[in-house]
Amino acid sequence: MDAAAMVALAKMGAAFAASIVVIGAALGISRIGVQALEAIARQPEAAGDIRSNMIVAAALIEGLAFFAIIAAVLVLFLVG
Repeated sequence: MDAAAMVALAKMGAAFAASIVVIGAALGISRIGVQALEAIARQPEAAGDIRSNMIVAAALIEGLAFFAIIAAVLVLFLVG
């Protein structure tokens, strides 16, 4: 493989990785939301605690996804 083909392959891999990260983060956050709603339906008096824990967990997932996307963008712009 020549250098141009390697650069194109690296960029395609970075785009694929970014899309996988976004899909995974969306599935994770949606699962957190579903589980939180089910927990609130079972115990309405604990809604405040459940909601705050849900927000913290979603923020952690979103932060991890953000770092992965930044890494993929760096590959897109710095390789080649």
